[in-house]
Amino acid sequence: MHHYEHFWLDPKFWVAVSFVIFAALVAKLVWAKATEALDARADKIRAELDEAARLRAEAEAMRRQAEADRAAALAEGEALIARAKAEAERLAAATAAEAEAAAKRRERMAMERIQAAESGALAEVRQAAAAIATAAARDVIASQLDAATDGKLIDAAVADLPRALRAA
Repeated sequence: MHHYEHFWLDPKFWVAVSFVIFAALVAKLVWAKATEALDARADKIRAELDEAARLRAEAEAMRRQAEADRAAALAEGEALIARAKAEAERLAAATAAEAEAAAKRRERMAMERIQAAESGALAEVRQAAAAIATAAARDVIASQLDAATDGKLIDAAVADLPRALRAA
């Protein structure tokens, strides 16, 4: 058995020390590489999370915009339908008023034609009555007046002429 006076003189000690130093250096290098890889991985995950959050915010904004556009389109559609209904009602009222006015015009024109026909018929009846009366008067006068009576009537009319002219 070897017994060294001091433990640092023992080669096993130095092998152990060198092994510990080697292990410490390797561990330091491995630790540095591992922390570097883990930091890179954490940075990559952090970047992906930031990108995901940004994309989520964009998607949320796009969803809100789409909902706003949909609501605006719906409101515009409802307004368009309301305007179309109002226009249809206005056109229906205008058409009804125009039809009523046309009916009243036709009725008025028919009444005017009826009145014109009545006036024409009445004038024809009056003319016919006047012609008949004239013919009857001519026949009566011709049958009742002779030359002597005719002379008396003419003399009376001529004598009454100055008075008739003054009255006029």
